[in-house]
Amino acid sequence: MLALAALVVGPKPLMEESSEPATAKAVCQETIQAESVLSRAELSELLAIAERAPKADVQAVIAEPYCTLPSVEVREGVTAERVAYPLEFNPDTWFIVLYEGDEYAGFDFSFSRD
Repeated sequence: MLALAALVVGPKPLMEESSEPATAKAVCQETIQAESVLSRAELSELLAIAERAPKADVQAVIAEPYCTLPSVEVREGVTAERVAYPLEFNPDTWFIVLYEGDEYAGFDFSFSRD
């Protein structure tokens, strides 16, 4: 009985706080290069770049992004800029690059583009 009460009163799953993953909110703020796509070779090179590498290292591999996305707070007081690249081999999937200042902060994917 006590265990049942704990389940009812206990913490809610994370998905209830937000019914959509963060990448579902990947809506372009500004289109930079409408023809920009990311090839398999470029994607492979990007995945080999370590987090916290200089932003210039990433930009040496890829051209201008398709668009910029709204910035996100990645942790308290730290905001990341985001840019998006549709995959050449699957345009409905976007590769999203995160930058914190002049550092590469990681990546994410957005899987369903409408």
